[in-house]
Amino acid sequence: MTRHISPVPLAKASRLLHHGPTVLVSARHEGVSNVMAVGWACALDFAPPKLTVVLDKITKTRQLVEQSGMFVVQVPTVAQLRLTHEVGNRSLTNDPDKLAEIGVELFRMDGYGDLPFVQSCSAWMACKLIAEPHNQQTYDLFIGEIVGAWADERVFKDGHWHFESADPAWRSLHYIAGGQFYATGESMVYEEES
Repeated sequence: MTRHISPVPLAKASRLLHHGPTVLVSARHEGVSNVMAVGWACALDFAPPKLTVVLDKITKTRQLVEQSGMFVVQVPTVAQLRLTHEVGNRSLTNDPDKLAEIGVELFRMDGYGDLPFVQSCSAWMACKLIAEPHNQQTYDLFIGEIVGAWADERVFKDGHWHFESADPAWRSLHYIAGGQFYATGESMVYEEES
């Protein structure tokens, strides 16, 4: 299942988020794994690459991130619309079989220990938590240093997304509200007039 996954140089890892997709955040601590959907994720810096995500205080994933100090941010696809909606609307606290019932398949990436990566996404970023207790408590804002990045070469290669030539099922999701999402649209390139 991972034969199309290629490493993304860390210098280009922020490109995986530049188009503003809804992401999945996963974490594991002491044998407990969880995955949640996050609408607020952003590239923050290039060297070393960093990102931010907003994780509400009531979420189990946030607890796992705080306890383990590590997490994964991944870019789900149109083909994962139901999965994305469900992991964003069901709580592991209330539903301990959430991941199995939704059909979330997790895998491990060599060299990244016990981190849970969600199968069939288009991109993955392993992150080390940069603890900022004030931001975390006041704003629910978490900063992660990207320590590893990968993408599915069927939609991201040579440091660029190729949504326009990939199957539409590979397009990323953009959450609006009330179960409504948009898929990434057409590519446009600005060229200066001579």
